[in-house]
Amino acid sequence: MTSHAKSARTTGGSDNPRDQLVDHLPALRAFALSLTREGASADDLVQDTIVKAWTHIDKFQPGTNLRAWLFTILRNTFYSARRKTRREVSDSDGIHAARQATRPEHDGRLALNDFRVAFEKLPDEQREALILVGASGFSYEEAAEMTGVAVGTVKSRANRGRRKLAELLQLEDGEELEMTDRATLAVMAQNSSISR
Repeated sequence: MTSHAKSARTTGGSDNPRDQLVDHLPALRAFALSLTREGASADDLVQDTIVKAWTHIDKFQPGTNLRAWLFTILRNTFYSARRKTRREVSDSDGIHAARQATRPEHDGRLALNDFRVAFEKLPDEQREALILVGASGFSYEEAAEMTGVAVGTVKSRANRGRRKLAELLQLEDGEELEMTDRATLAVMAQNSSISR
């Protein structure tokens, strides 16, 4: 595959967007997992998202950001289902968190599990903002469009989330995280808006 063809495939060029859906599955699953906090529910959410995207692909505007469109569908599907049930699963004893898969230990003083536990304590809106602008690399503007709020609101949620994480992880001002996980570092980075 030529670099031009590869670029067209990943950026929503002339190829059929349905052919590109599979390229976004890992990012969709990571975002779904951050929202649902449970593997099976995340898989179901991704599946629902892909079915909706496939069914309504005619609503996708070629030349726009396919990943952002998919993230918006996933987010809307999640919150619609949540409104229907009108209840949240409480995890005060950590049973659901214990079921989460963990990556191998990292070489720093802060274990990924400590970060995950702290991250799950954040309010949904802050966690979502950090996933979108940090780990997923969307701009604040893209995240604002996906979530239907002002850019300033996304920035505020991300900053409050970072401060709360630093507090929960007992980091002092200016103290660096000693981790090698790129996504985790991106979530904590002050300037985590990565251009795509």
